[in-house]
Parts: sequence; structure tokens; C-alpha cells
Amino acid sequence: MSTTDTERADHLRVLGLSDDEIKVYQHLLRTGPSSITELDDAVPDREATIDATLGGLVQAGLARRSGSDHSRYLPVPPDAGLEAMTLRRESELKQARIEVLNAYDEFRRTVHNESTTHLIEVVTGAAIVERIRQIKGGAQREILAIDSPPYYIGGPNQEEIDHLKRGVSYRVVYSPESVEVPGYLTENILPCVEAGEQARVLPDVPAKLTIIDGSIAFVSMSVRDTDVNRSLLIIRPSSLLTALIGMFELCWRNALPLHASVGAEDDRLEPIERRLLALLATGAADDTIARTLGISRRTFFRYLERLMNRTGASTRFQLALHAARENWL
Repeated sequence: MSTTDTERADHLRVLGLSDDEIKVYQHLLRTGPSSITELDDAVPDREATIDATLGGLVQAGLARRSGSDHSRYLPVPPDAGLEAMTLRRESELKQARIEVLNAYDEFRRTVHNESTTHLIEVVTGAAIVERIRQIKGGAQREILAIDSPPYYIGGPNQEEIDHLKRGVSYRVVYSPESVEVPGYLTENILPCVEAGEQARVLPDVPAKLTIIDGSIAFVSMSVRDTDVNRSLLIIRPSSLLTALIGMFELCWRNALPLHASVGAEDDRLEPIERRLLALLATGAADDTIARTLGISRRTFFRYLERLMNRTGASTRFQLALHAARENWL
């Protein structure tokens, strides 16, 4: 079997075909219309009969009878068959998930009968990163997050960008400390915002928090409470999870947009000025803003002074109020 045949076999197996059906289907793809006798001779190492195997392929929508006497079989366009197989496989996976959850529930009630132990899980050390990836990997609809260092995982957030591409929405409230981490704004935050993340910033965040589909959360201390995170709490459906969701929504309502609104138009503002205002709203230091914009400190202050003169603001706070009132943020 060639590498291509082997890879194709793996994919067909995922869709639910048996090994016998895969062997016969692969042979039909190579040779075209074949009789039952020819297929029986060409693929001898099977566990099922050739009739049963061909019946399975016909039922899956991958092959059909041909010839005036219907004695031969040939592959057919697989669109409809693959769709049906995929839906059936998804249904089987959902049922399997339900069965596993029910089995764990039974275990908890009869063997490990502690009513609250399943609501909060404490994860420590090297296991933290794996548990975070495991939980976030199962996101289907929405991820809510309050973001603050210290971080468990460094580098660009490709996982979030992949999630956004497949339709998972993100709302993230950043702390000013997030923006101050070297490279985090340009390598992590801004690429995610450009990919579709809704981002805001809050001067003081209460904790590091991520909520997946409203059904599970993990929470830990922010940089203002600890320099290094050594433990993570995983919260399952409970009054505590409901309270955490409420805390996030409160933070979200009180936070300022991290970037200029899409489609915001004002002839008096240049693109770099809009971006400068957005960065000012994060609470980032002057050097960080200048570096992010790719300009010198002198040029940064020149833009800032021009904005303050234009709006009549005497302080940065007044400038921020004017920008928010004019929907520049």
C-alpha cells in the first residue's frame, strides 16, 4: 500500500469504514468497474465476505452496481455519501461523549460520593499548560477572558487565531500590564484583534480568567498578586461559575475598547492618530506606544500635542473622554 493509500485509509477509517471496506474501495479506485469474482480474488485478506463488504460500500454511498446484469461494481461521486457518513460519525461522537459524561456521573455518585469535588479542580506545575490547551481546544461558541501576566504560554497566540477562523468568538479584557509585556502587544494582542477578537482594556483587573462556552472556566491570580502562577483553578457549572461570568461582564462593560472601531471615520484623524488613541487607552507607557507605532518619542509627543490642541484637552484623561464621546475608540 502506497503512502497515499495509507493516508486515505486513515481518513476513511475516521469516517467509519471497516478495514475490509477500505481495501475493496481502494482497489476500485485503482482499477475501476470490477466484478464480484475479480474483487474477491484481488482482495483476499478479508474478514467479511465480499458481498457484505460491497454492501457496506453501497450503503455508504461510495460504490454502486453497474453493467446490464448489475454484476459489476464501480466507485461513484462521494459527495452525498461522505456527508451522510460525516453526520453519522458526528452523531456517534456526541452519543459517546454523553455516555462518558454519564459514566463519570455514576462514578461520582456511587464510588466517589463527594458532592463538591467535581466542581473545582486544582491543577499545579507542568500539568497546567496541558489542561489549558485541552479545555480551550474544545471551545465551540465563545471564549471570554480577562488577560493579565504572568503567562503560562509564551509566543504568538495561533490557537486563538485558528479558533476565530472556525467561528469561535472572543471577548477579551486586557490589563495595562499585558500591554507592557515586551512584544506581547504586537505579537499577540494586535494579530488576534485583526483576526476578529473584540478587545478592551481595564485599568485594574480582579483576576486572570477564561470562560469556555459558559460551561467551564479556569482562573488564577494576576501579576498584581503574584509574579509566577503555580496553580490553576478549573471551575465547572455552579454558582461560582455564574458569579465569574457576572464578574467578566461587569469588567467588560467598564472597559475601554483597545482599538479603533471598525469603520470609524473622521476627516480630522489620521490612521496613526486613531491607533495612538487606542494605545493611550490601554495605559501603555509612552515608549511602548512609540515603539509599537514605529515612531520616535519626539514624533509621538508631536502627535499627542496636536491631538490635545485639536480637542481642547489639557490632560490625557480629557483627551480620552473626548475620544470616547466622539466614538474614536
